[in-house]
Amino acid sequence: MELSIIQSKIYEVRGRKVMLDVDLAELYGAETAQLKRAVKRNIERFEGDDFMFEVTNEEYSSLKINMRCQIGISNEKSSRGGTRYAPLAFTELGVAMLSSVLNSAQAIKINRDIMRAFVVLRQYALGYAELNSKLEDFMVETNMQFNEIYQALIELAEQKKMQESKPRRKIGFALPHENKAEN
Repeated sequence: MELSIIQSKIYEVRGRKVMLDVDLAELYGAETAQLKRAVKRNIERFEGDDFMFEVTNEEYSSLKINMRCQIGISNEKSSRGGTRYAPLAFTELGVAMLSSVLNSAQAIKINRDIMRAFVVLRQYALGYAELNSKLEDFMVETNMQFNEIYQALIELAEQKKMQESKPRRKIGFALPHENKAEN
């Protein structure tokens, strides 16, 4: 499976990268209800929000996902836009734990691809943070250089003013009667 397809199914909820049960079920070639039943049978494996949590209505609507209606299972007019139950969001740890619950060849293969997608996203985030830090350092350094240039220009302007305010001595050949007029 292409990593870009999997990456498009990774969302950020509560500051965490997660995948929704409906997307995972599709990738695994299972029904969402089947996936949820397997999780409920093994709920002790998913204890804690760092593995899995239910998405609230507000979180769900903020994802702006056009979820597909499960035919015969859900009501299109429900507050969740076609799903009867709150979607489950699985973190990277939760997805890894799913591989022990859904023990099919396809689930294992897809799980490896999903883990790779999470790693790529983490590397991208770290690279972005590093780039952002370097940009910040560059901006601080550039700002200091602009301040130094500004100070140098101010000093030059003051020196020019001082020189213009001093009386200038005439240079060149002076006739004897001109020297007497100056003294």
